[in-house]
Amino acid sequence: MEAHSVERKLAAIFAADVAGYSALMGRDEVGTLRTLTAYRVIIDRLIASHRGRIFNTAGDSLVADFASAVDAVQCAVAVQDAIAKENEGRPASEQMWFRIGVHVGDIMVQGDNLFGDAVNVAARLEALAEPGGICISAVVRDHIGTKLPLSFADLGEQQVKNITQPIKAFSVKSDTSPTATSVAGSSLTLPDKPSIAVLPFANLSGDPEQEYFADGMVEEIVTALSRIRWLFVIARNSSFTYKRRSVDVKQVGRELGVRYILEGSVRKAGGRVRITAQLIEATTGTHLWADKFDDSREDVFDLQDRVAISVAGVIEPTLRQTEIERARRKRPESLDAYDLYLRALPNAFTAMPGDADKALALLAKAIELEPDYAAAHAIIAWCHEQRYLRGGLQQETKLAALYHARQAIAKGGDDATTLAAAGFVVAAVDHNYETALNAFDRSFALSNSSALALGFSSVVRAWKGDDAIAVAHAQLALRLSPFDPLIYLPYVGLAYAHFAARRFEDAAAAASRASQANPSFSVPCMLHAAALAELGRSDDAKAMAQRFLELEPSITVSGAIRSARYESPENIAALGSALRKAGLPET
Repeated sequence: MEAHSVERKLAAIFAADVAGYSALMGRDEVGTLRTLTAYRVIIDRLIASHRGRIFNTAGDSLVADFASAVDAVQCAVAVQDAIAKENEGRPASEQMWFRIGVHVGDIMVQGDNLFGDAVNVAARLEALAEPGGICISAVVRDHIGTKLPLSFADLGEQQVKNITQPIKAFSVKSDTSPTATSVAGSSLTLPDKPSIAVLPFANLSGDPEQEYFADGMVEEIVTALSRIRWLFVIARNSSFTYKRRSVDVKQVGRELGVRYILEGSVRKAGGRVRITAQLIEATTGTHLWADKFDDSREDVFDLQDRVAISVAGVIEPTLRQTEIERARRKRPESLDAYDLYLRALPNAFTAMPGDADKALALLAKAIELEPDYAAAHAIIAWCHEQRYLRGGLQQETKLAALYHARQAIAKGGDDATTLAAAGFVVAAVDHNYETALNAFDRSFALSNSSALALGFSSVVRAWKGDDAIAVAHAQLALRLSPFDPLIYLPYVGLAYAHFAARRFEDAAAAASRASQANPSFSVPCMLHAAALAELGRSDDAKAMAQRFLELEPSITVSGAIRSARYESPENIAALGSALRKAGLPET
């Protein structure tokens, strides 16, 4: 009976470790650990963005599972490409390379962990891979077929440790370089900002009467995407010239002069509707994102609106991250203001003052080139907010944050994310909720699909005491963009709101998720320690308080509650009391 109760599933297992890790540690323990930590942030993000889940880590190795072999191999290629870019410019002795193995098989599920031969086979395949290489099994090769632009070298039958049967293995090589940034032979020049065309969705219903629904769906998506001000969206009339044509996305990209293509299909039958969509980088043919939406609603306009918001919500962070990666590959002498802004974002996104300083150096150059660059002013303001709240509450830093936030609001009135970031800053450094909430209202009027704006709003609403709105905005942000690198923001909003409402279990859970999404950010550790202390989990609370101190070595209870932005004195007092229970130093 017990054997029958074991949960099983079919999964693609992704195993990775560092080639020559022991030698690297032998040469420089501290430097190697620092590099590994930085590279793991990249790898963890890529695994999440490809719908994978890390279920085991040990030292320099990690194992993740994916529902799709295609997702797992796409992720492996993206990881190796990203790591290769990180290694550029490093001396050979300081470069760190990973080996990756991928296998598909039946595994057993026990809690958050997975067991079985599939896990072991993936680990053995990883050991066969060259440094910087990917090794897959024949099963994975069969699953991929021609779905990905990859070539494979047959490694033959491999007899590996502790696996009875030989494994037929293949090494993987990408046929298209993800570093490509130009469109050879373009009939139109790419705009100076990310550009996208939404192609007509195919009507798979077999009913000509449903054509209007598919066309209406595309119109709603074009409208939603057009509200993202940093995105250049091709008009419907141009993209609809491709209706009922079999197209090559690379050719469409050249003809329309766009870097990205969104295509999809609609199937309506038996009272239910299934809408699929996929985002493709037209210059390379690389699939960046795909999803499907199922619904039984009879109100077609409501359904079109809901799907359009969801698609726009997930495309915004996907394109943002893709653009960041593209900017990082450009030569320093060719950087314009937009490239400098993109390069600054990863450092701004950690929300810690040390990285904010690195971002500010790039952003200063951006506004030198383009003084009225509202988005850059907003991120400068956010960086100064980080330096103010987690760098000693210096008046000079506060004034700098407010100056750039006001510049962003004045110059970026048509940009939803710029307004939201600036609104967050004025609330954080000056408790100016009137200006902040007005900026959020303007942001949501421009676009109701920005997970970033909703995340900022959830934190500010929680500080102000609007717990119900804070939770609603956070939950909507999580639903719209579950794989956004900035997903920690709505989780922080949830943690603040739940702690204020004395829902300590929920606060601890949300703070934990925020820390997983951004391990370098100290605020989730503070909220997690406080919630655990109130739950009576003393040892766990002290451990989390210690992690808080590692991230902010000079932090004290008095410093923490001074930098916490709760408007209510009762919430400030409750936070201070909880942090004392967690063992944080008083002064």
